[in-house]
Amino acid sequence: MPPKPSPRRATLLAEMSVVSRRYMAAYALFNQAVADRLGLHPTDLQCLNLLSLEAAPVTTGRVAELTGLTTGSATRLVDRLVRAGYVTRARDTADRRRVLVATVPERMAEFGAVWKRLNGGWDALFDAYGDDEVALLLGHMRRTVELSTTQIARLREGDA
Repeated sequence: MPPKPSPRRATLLAEMSVVSRRYMAAYALFNQAVADRLGLHPTDLQCLNLLSLEAAPVTTGRVAELTGLTTGSATRLVDRLVRAGYVTRARDTADRRRVLVATVPERMAEFGAVWKRLNGGWDALFDAYGDDEVALLLGHMRRTVELSTTQIARLREGDA
């Protein structure tokens, strides 16, 4: 059995439980507001975000992996992004059986412009932190992504 946390740690963890819920809600609402500004569904916005991090065009199967959606749902998501003009589908020149999803640079520039207008606030937020604190936050973000990926898989498998 793990040792009982100190009173200070117990207080901090209780506060973190409340603050993290507000943090997650604030992010979800922020994501919704950005998606609304761009005329997109929030999941579509995050898909564009993830596609912008990929080195090359991807298959719809990869879109499903990135988003945690089923392949059918990922296909519908890509359909919406094609209709909105943010991505195109094209046959893979190396393997004509594969269809690749690629972002449209002009539309992604619009997407990027919205982020750029908002970025100053985020930059100022981190100005208050030293390098070691930023490194700690970065490590936390990486661990959160890993844990979220695991928890999403558990939820999808009916394990939670």
